[in-house]
Amino acid sequence: MPEKVGISIITINLTKFLSVKKLFLSNVRQGLKYFYAVKKFRVGNKIKANKDSLYRDVEFLTSIYPFRNYKNPESLKKAANFIENEFKKTGLHTARQEWLVGKETYENIIAKYQPEKTKRFIIGAHYDVYKNQPGADDNASSVAGLLEIARMLTKKGVALDYGIDFVSFCLEEPPFFKKKEMGSYIHAKSIRDQNIEYIGMVALEMIGYYHEEPEHTAENKSNKNFLIVSGIKRFDGFNKNISKLLKAYGAIDSRRLSYADNYRNNGPSDYRNYWKYGIPAVMVIGTGGHGNPHYHKATDTIETLDFEIMSRAVNSLVYALINF
Repeated sequence: MPEKVGISIITINLTKFLSVKKLFLSNVRQGLKYFYAVKKFRVGNKIKANKDSLYRDVEFLTSIYPFRNYKNPESLKKAANFIENEFKKTGLHTARQEWLVGKETYENIIAKYQPEKTKRFIIGAHYDVYKNQPGADDNASSVAGLLEIARMLTKKGVALDYGIDFVSFCLEEPPFFKKKEMGSYIHAKSIRDQNIEYIGMVALEMIGYYHEEPEHTAENKSNKNFLIVSGIKRFDGFNKNISKLLKAYGAIDSRRLSYADNYRNNGPSDYRNYWKYGIPAVMVIGTGGHGNPHYHKATDTIETLDFEIMSRAVNSLVYALINF
């Protein structure tokens, strides 16, 4: 009888020990998660966009003449060379993705951050314009934002759990919009058979022009600017997460728009081409957006942009990428 009691006591003590050990390890894991979350938060808050760099990038792209539309391939090449060189200055590995339309060659510029990672995130912006106009907001502002994000991450050497593909697209604008000649379609199709997990995609559109948008609530009737996160309901969890992270930085508000998959006006930018391949994708666009009075006009010039708010938008995007 005493022997059985002794065995029972040992069994009970062992069970308690294993239970305490499990609780301890769980607390350690939670503690580490909290530690790294705080660390990411602090890093994300320390990195700031350079307004002068944003201005210089937009200034160069809008100064290219003839304007950088599909009828002026030499102008597009000049823009592509500039974008590639700016990525190279950060130390990122760059590549050109070429395709033919008729007899002309067009190019996407791709730069990879943490290229060894097999889990990756895509952030992109198109560099072509519609017809004969400088395209400051649409879409030099977003290309400048894309380049600045690359500078910010590489300057601090931020370690992420995933890699980033920075992609500057060509041929987003009509007459190629919604067609297989779009640079984003070419890119999305090219990655489908790679042994890489793409966890999301953000297309930057017109992040430079802002106008005050009235807040129609009983408590708050003030005006404010914000970033719009637009996607489809199939990937609403991703849409919510991006919007939440942009808002969490605290520099600019964010609003989410998630449309039914079959909504006829879905996807007015490059992000549309990634849904087909099961990649969650959203467009991030400024308050002005397609309501910008200078949209697709000769008056879409650098003087109409707000670089203070634009830099806050870029800071928010970097914070979202670090904490995703």
